Amino acid sequence: MDMDVSFIIVLFAIGIVGSLISGMVGIGGAIINFPLLLYVPPALGFAGFSVQEVSAITAIQVFSATLSGIFVYKKSGLINKTLVINMGSAIIVGSFIGGYGSNFVPDAMISIVYGILATIAAVMMFLPKKNVELNETKDLVFNKKLAASFALIIGIASGIVGAAGAFITVPVMLVILKIPTRIAIASSLAITFISSIGSTAGKLMGGHMLLVPAIVIVIASTFASPLGAIISKRLHTKTLQLILSLLICITVFKIWFNIFL
Repeated sequence: MDMDVSFIIVLFAIGIVGSLISGMVGIGGAIINFPLLLYVPPALGFAGFSVQEVSAITAIQVFSATLSGIFVYKKSGLINKTLVINMGSAIIVGSFIGGYGSNFVPDAMISIVYGILATIAAVMMFLPKKNVELNETKDLVFNKKLAASFALIIGIASGIVGAAGAFITVPVMLVILKIPTRIAIASSLAITFISSIGSTAGKLMGGHMLLVPAIVIVIASTFASPLGAIISKRLHTKTLQLILSLLICITVFKIWFNIFL
């Protein structure tokens, strides 16, 4: 695929948007970048990526964006280590299985899996959530077995689409595990980074990673994700939840629209 300057600028812009939102709401950015990478280049007259290529580029974007964002949240004290270790260890196993297994899954099925995950996440975002906001993670109590079980399932499914699973991990934390919003966002970013290691490794082994687009996306993520994390600290928790809900709903509509039509 030819990479002229204008196309690189488009890719950089996509990386900025996805990673900025990644830092704001504790997701890896895949829920934004997957449809953008899939649909925007062809819409602007450039050659399009295959679904396999998009999922591979998205995996490396999530890896770089979450790593950058973690450094900002680490200073806030909102990352719960027990939660990260519990869910992170389970999700990395699942994401590696899903990431490598996706090489044997048809493109159409990858899109369907992505659509199902986004739909589940959208429904969960509108369910009642815990209103109490803890200021310190040491007071956090959650069901460890339930958290690990969900993390393993999320890892397998999200590894297939290279999404790292944060867009469904956050709703699971908020609705099922009853984790306060800011702790969920900060901890999810760390968990997503762990997950992205498995899914990125799986994609690299599958041979679908495109070098130049991956480098452009990584550079954009390095700048944008920390900025998003800084903005997040200044926003009300309800605002953060609303932003994530809208992003998931828009993605659900777009994915299913393209699958059926």
